[in-house]
Amino acid sequence: MIRVLLVDDQVLVRAGFRALLAAEPDIEVVGEAGDGAQAVRLARQTSPDVVLMDIRMPGVDGLAATRQIAADPQLSGVRIVVLTTFELDEYVGAALRAGAAGFLVKNTQPAELIQGVRVVAAGDGLLSPSVTRRVIEQFAARTAAPAAPRRLAELTDREREVVALVGTGLSNDEIAARLVVSPATAKTHVSRAMVKLGARDRAQLVVFAYEAGLVRPGWLP
Repeated sequence: MIRVLLVDDQVLVRAGFRALLAAEPDIEVVGEAGDGAQAVRLARQTSPDVVLMDIRMPGVDGLAATRQIAADPQLSGVRIVVLTTFELDEYVGAALRAGAAGFLVKNTQPAELIQGVRVVAAGDGLLSPSVTRRVIEQFAARTAAPAAPRRLAELTDREREVVALVGTGLSNDEIAARLVVSPATAKTHVSRAMVKLGARDRAQLVVFAYEAGLVRPGWLP
């Protein structure tokens, strides 16, 4: 059972998400919060698998709450999906750096929301849909000129190649097809890169790929 915590300051939005998710046999909504401070408290009380986190809320906003949850060792298994709109694109990069596992636009289709919860709960970053690739590209366009992080030297040539492909939003299966290797081999390269870079999840590999200059705006497939 996937345990989900809903965080949004609009009661109707939470009610809609709850009705949608609760109808799924493998998903349970374990709590609702109207601001970031309450979200952090409920995350510690309920230990959800996934948090659907709005960004703009009164008091403690979603970015601050995401940082607090991601920094808590007792909540290391919690995956945060940031809810955004195209008007709030400037927050996406900060959310990923803060520890979010991905993001969804608020007008996403119901089936995409449900699938997104399942994808993130399984440990993957929610960065593949074309609509979110546009947001990644806009975030990357505002990223400062790439430096060469020392951690980059810890990666093998193939691992660098794989991290770059992750940065373009490709799945393990797509990476495997691009490199002509098995999906299991692609997954192994991704996992090793995450360990070497200290990445919490796949989403943080995307941030690293852009900041290290392994992928730049306009390179998205």
